[in-house]
Amino acid sequence: MYLIHIFDENIEPSHLSQLELHGSIPEVLQRVSSDSEPTTSARSDGILMNLLGGVLQAKDDKARREMKILISRLLREDSVDDDNRFDVSKDTLYHLCHRCFSALVLCLSEAIGTDGSKRDRGVLMAEIAREADNLQWIVDILIEKRMANDFVKLWADQRELAELHSKIPTMYRHEISRITAQVCIAIGRGNILVPKESRFLLLSTWLDPLYEDFGWMRRAYKSVDKKLVEDGLSRTILTLSLRQQQIILLNWFDRYLNKGDDCPNIQRAFEVWWRRAFIRQYTDVEDGSQLQITVCSYPN
Repeated sequence: MYLIHIFDENIEPSHLSQLELHGSIPEVLQRVSSDSEPTTSARSDGILMNLLGGVLQAKDDKARREMKILISRLLREDSVDDDNRFDVSKDTLYHLCHRCFSALVLCLSEAIGTDGSKRDRGVLMAEIAREADNLQWIVDILIEKRMANDFVKLWADQRELAELHSKIPTMYRHEISRITAQVCIAIGRGNILVPKESRFLLLSTWLDPLYEDFGWMRRAYKSVDKKLVEDGLSRTILTLSLRQQQIILLNWFDRYLNKGDDCPNIQRAFEVWWRRAFIRQYTDVEDGSQLQITVCSYPN
């Protein structure tokens, strides 16, 4: 019996036939062929799918938070290397987004119809918060990977979820509005680039819920930077057409007068719109631009 060491990964099958291996050629080919196993990229994406999915379904909150931090750090480190082959795919992340959407709709629907024969309401509300937190984590990864453009339209299309959201007490649902804040901050920074129609649709679906939840959101989480959210929201609004800005900002004006600090303060965006629309007489020029402007000068 011969012990054969093959160091050349590109060895041809015809070369093996010159050796007296008899019936062992298929077995040797399996060992040296790069096509006999999934690619490293495919294997790593499958592993990451299992890891990410496992974190989303974790029962222990402390362990879930720790593993989120760990996996986020590992993915961030992998991204530093231009030749990285161990990254998570866009399809995997969006598959997990859809999973979170389904879980949120299910929890909200069950919470609205809860009676004495069903699960404890407090348990359901905790699940809503956890699923919203899970989605925030996936969105953070999408933004970090510059893969979040499609998420804007996807989030804007969640009308069923937005309708259910309005029927849940604010103290339980405000986690969901943090997702809208995340997206607006990323758009304002230029980390998400989407057509004007998608930006307007996003605000049409989720801006009112964000207004309603803003007070609870900023009081419940010290990590929520009020000014950062307001700046991101202002910049997002100011990338729209003047007509769309007018609709949104006049609605905000009425809300702010009634809610005060429990509503985002975007008066600087209001000032910019006012100057564009009236003082500079931009209304004489048709506003048909599809560009997303992410840097704007605010008045002192």
